[in-house]
Amino acid sequence: MPNKIEMQRDKKVILLFDGHCNLCNWAVQFVLQRNPKKTVQFSALTSKTAQEFLQKQAIDYSSIDSILLVTDTAIYTKSTAALELCKHLNTIWKIALLGYLLPKVLRDFLYDRIAKNRYQWFGKQDKCLLPSPELQSRFID
Repeated sequence: MPNKIEMQRDKKVILLFDGHCNLCNWAVQFVLQRNPKKTVQFSALTSKTAQEFLQKQAIDYSSIDSILLVTDTAIYTKSTAALELCKHLNTIWKIALLGYLLPKVLRDFLYDRIAKNRYQWFGKQDKCLLPSPELQSRFID
């Protein structure tokens, strides 16, 4: 039986994020404000739904602890997930797609440095982000 993420991935892109990380929570807020077509939905990586979905995948994503972007055709990781997410933001933010000009190895190296230090640099929450009632429909639990 498909879970909520599998049922939504053909209609929306789904950002799986670290719900305890302040940087990740800031990124969710950033996307919410800059995704007027509401094509992006969200789920914490630690949610039961996200964990069930990831366990069914052919590739082991258990070592990813920052963000994943799930589309109808792929699951993007690291810097590619961040760049693909920009495709769903307001027009001005699509300029970030120029990041694809950098070699993936360099992009992922930079991404990994930030991801590794994100709790030290940006802090950590004890609880996952709780969306307001008007944003609840954008979150998959």
